Amino acid sequence: MADTSLLHTLAFSYLYRNRLSMAHRLLDAYGSAAQAWLHIDEPEMEEALTKATKELDFIDKHAIRIYSYGEADYPYRLSQCPDAPLVLYGKGSFTPNSGRYLSVVGTRSATERGKETTRRLILDLAALVPDVTIVSGLAFGIDVAAHRAALEAGLPTLIIPGHGLDRIYPALHRPVAVQALQHGGILTEYMSETEPLANHFVARDRIIAGLSDATLVVESKERGGSLITARMAQDYNREVFAIPGRPTDVTSVGCNNLIRTQRAALVTGAEDLAYAMQWIDENIPMTALQTALTFDAMDETARTLIDMLHQHEDGMHINLIVMESGMKYQDVSAKLMMMEIDGLVKSLPGGMYRALK
Repeated sequence: MADTSLLHTLAFSYLYRNRLSMAHRLLDAYGSAAQAWLHIDEPEMEEALTKATKELDFIDKHAIRIYSYGEADYPYRLSQCPDAPLVLYGKGSFTPNSGRYLSVVGTRSATERGKETTRRLILDLAALVPDVTIVSGLAFGIDVAAHRAALEAGLPTLIIPGHGLDRIYPALHRPVAVQALQHGGILTEYMSETEPLANHFVARDRIIAGLSDATLVVESKERGGSLITARMAQDYNREVFAIPGRPTDVTSVGCNNLIRTQRAALVTGAEDLAYAMQWIDENIPMTALQTALTFDAMDETARTLIDMLHQHEDGMHINLIVMESGMKYQDVSAKLMMMEIDGLVKSLPGGMYRALK
């Protein structure tokens, strides 16, 4: 794309940044932003050109990649959405039109259990579906846990911020963003110097949803941004999944409601999700592989408990587990619940637990 054409594309994008429906109608009528620019008369056109000229300098200086709506390299999943951004600014090594894409979102006030569930699922998913890219928003809680897990698993991860590429927000997560540039990247609809305002994050949720084949919600309160992302994914006819939680947990209310109202399919691990998406053949026996991978990734406490349970084929009462392990009751209870989510143990009536793998 010639610089003059790109200049008008960026200016057009800025001019209609809050009027996407109008912008898409103009693109349909004139074929391109550059052609549409010749037929419009708007009061902010001069300002838009000034802004676009400055952005071109930023793009050249920092080797930013531009994805323009209608161009061959524009993310094809996003192009199917009626409110697709006119321009995307990207940096990194990701390829938006190859492989599978999974969005993983959740509350900023995530529990340690929720973060570990996110990590465990993504590590397992990497073994099953090595070409999946994990998409999220770099926020505190589940978002950054998903990015970190993807990097740990060797999967590419794509960050979708609510601001321009001249900053990282929150700044505390800069090291994660730097790693993501080497194994994925950052993609935004916002020009440089765009502040991380609340409404920008709500708008970017549609990109997280639209970029992906499916959206997974790990933990969510009754209201929150992750539920907005899930609703948008549903509106785009994408698959939505949720991890169930205890009814008494505040951070599980959103996920449980999604499942209860059939707005999301229940998943308890990577296999559930991969089978549902037909990313693996459910006729292929995965148990031995998954058992080995899961056991290798266990922490010392989980290994101790699973070894103990293997010695009691009929199961053990939680009080006996506490006594023999020398651990606190609340620690054993929390760990067993995590292990049940991971498919390692099964809870039986009367406080009994039995090893599954």
